[in-house]
Amino acid sequence: MAQTKFSRFKQFDAYAKTLDDFRVKTSTGAAVTIASAVIILILFFGELFNYRAVHLESSLVVDSGRKEKMDIDFDITFRKIPCYILTLDVMDVAGEHQADVAHSIYKTQLAPDGTELKHEKTEHLADTGPDPKVVGENYCGDCYGAQKPESGCCNTCEDVRKAYEASGWSFNHAETIEQCTREGYLDKIKEQANQGCRIRGKVTVNKVAGNFHVAPGRSFQRGNAHVHDIQQYLEQGLDFSHQIEHLSFGDKIPNVHNPLDDTKVENAEGLFMFQYYLKVVGTKYYYLDKRPVFTNQFSVTQYNRNLQYKNAWGQIQAPNGLPGVFFNFDISPMLVIQKEERKSFASFLTGVCAIVGGIFTVAGLLDGAIWRAERTLKKKMELGKAF
Repeated sequence: MAQTKFSRFKQFDAYAKTLDDFRVKTSTGAAVTIASAVIILILFFGELFNYRAVHLESSLVVDSGRKEKMDIDFDITFRKIPCYILTLDVMDVAGEHQADVAHSIYKTQLAPDGTELKHEKTEHLADTGPDPKVVGENYCGDCYGAQKPESGCCNTCEDVRKAYEASGWSFNHAETIEQCTREGYLDKIKEQANQGCRIRGKVTVNKVAGNFHVAPGRSFQRGNAHVHDIQQYLEQGLDFSHQIEHLSFGDKIPNVHNPLDDTKVENAEGLFMFQYYLKVVGTKYYYLDKRPVFTNQFSVTQYNRNLQYKNAWGQIQAPNGLPGVFFNFDISPMLVIQKEERKSFASFLTGVCAIVGGIFTVAGLLDGAIWRAERTLKKKMELGKAF
């Protein structure tokens, strides 16, 4: 009875064996077998490398962030404009305005050949108080008719400049101001006349549409208008040729190249306004072995305009705009999710089985076809000899 049940169980064998005496081995079969083994080995290692590799999967969702801040890292070189002329301002549609940002910005004075001369945090030119031994203990500097500060005195060249700003006046003739002459303001300007400037650092802004720009002259508010004191630079002109070494919104991600990195603009002599329109998209990276990183990617469109033009009589007209380099950014409502993933072991095992089974099946069909073709050809040749 047990033997009968075992015999019935053997009926489920889908891999019936043939006797060795009925097996025919051929040289073509050996060649197909070796070729199949080589192909299986190559595909196996390919599947193994694919299993070990990290893949980046992307998805798009609505950005639900609220009241967030965003860091802007930048590094820009102006080879033909000295540092004392340049100021950095930030403003946005929420009404926040950061004028003449200095707390997180570094300026490096450059020689005409690009060699770095002096590296320091931004500070006002000649912004030191007077020496009491020179001016006396009770010295109170004249503000030259401008609005006086709370102290009632303009003791430094910078105090006079701020008083002029408060009155809405242009700070043009520093040589006539005693404080500036005493502090060597003009000497410092002449020293930097042929220099360039590298300005770099980080500013934190609201995550709303806005702009930040590098422009000549100190900035101030006049009513609701944002104004720069550029009167003294209109006649001589400015060459805003520049090179953007780096610009990013948020943390830098390895192997991600920002579109404005290493951007170079030359031959910009005159009064040019360079405008970069940036579309910023929030991006979150999920790593296999690290904490998630939230940063931003952006696309860019560039538009340049020369503000210096002449009328029909050849007279230079006042510029209709502010020369400088402007970065106008808008925030996308979408969030890109980038997630690192690796194939599961089950998927790897399935792939290997598919490779081995598929190759052996195809190889068996090919070997059978070759063997039948050989036999048919051999029989025809034998019949030909018989006749």
